[in-house]
Formats: sequence, C-alpha cells, structure tokens
Amino acid sequence: MQLDAIDLHILATLQDEGRISNLELSEKVFLSPSACLRRVRLLEEAGIIRRYSAVLDTDRLGLEVDVFVEVTMRREDMSWHEDFVETISGFPEVVGCYIITGNASYLLRVKARDLKHYSAFVLEKLHKIPGVQDIRSNIVLQAIKETHALPTELLKDVAAGGRDS
Repeated sequence: MQLDAIDLHILATLQDEGRISNLELSEKVFLSPSACLRRVRLLEEAGIIRRYSAVLDTDRLGLEVDVFVEVTMRREDMSWHEDFVETISGFPEVVGCYIITGNASYLLRVKARDLKHYSAFVLEKLHKIPGVQDIRSNIVLQAIKETHALPTELLKDVAAGGRDS
C-alpha cells in the first residue's frame, strides 16, 4: 500500500490519540468523515494498523521493576531456539523478547512487582530453561524516553516512493 501525507497524518494522530472519534480524526486530517473512515479501514486491512491498545501506568499498577535481560544460549541442541521461544512466551513477566546481534542470543524486557519478584523470576523460571548459559540483568533506574509510537516523519520518503540511505 502506498502511503501519502494524509495517511501519515492519520497514523500519527491515531498513535497519539487511539480513542479519537472518526469525526474528530476527520477534522484533524481535513477529510470528510466517510473518506477518513475509508482510509482508516484500508490501513487496517493492509495490516499497517495491527491493533488498538491502551498504555498502562506500570508504577500505579505496582510493577516497579523494569529490566532489560541479555540471555546467552548454549547451542548443542538443534531445537534450542524453538524451545526457548515457546517457554518464554508463557512467562507473563516477559513483555518483549528480541533476537539480537552481539554476545547474547536474546534481549528480554521484563516487568516485575519488586526486586524479590524479579529474583524469583530469574531463579525459578529463566535460569531453569534448558540451554541458558548466561543471564545479564540491566535494571532500569529511570526511563528518559519511552514510546510505542513509530516516527511517521521517517516514513515520508517511503510514502513518496523513495528511500533515504
């Protein structure tokens, strides 16, 4: 799907205000409500808008510990990756799991109620996964910038059909 400036404006607005009504959105992007709704539906059908969600305040909900965890795997077993992914997918503490380059195999983002909860997670769950060789924890002291919104200004060249290298 080729994106234009109006599509990018719609995406930026929806990322910032996910509960905005179609009428309000149409006014912000200077379209009629029917044309705006049609564009949003096309963005959804194309898979560009995957889903809608709410951003929760982890501190107010009692999840005080945020940790980036580097996990290095032993690779003797041929199914080490599939087994790790299947096991990690069942841990509610893991809110993000990424295959990375460098010394570690994976980077996890883990949320926990407190350090005791995090310690129990590492010792009773993560450390017991077959093939785990090394675990390195990076506890977040303060979040400087945190967003789930994609920077639509980086998509302008792609929307225009070109690429900036």
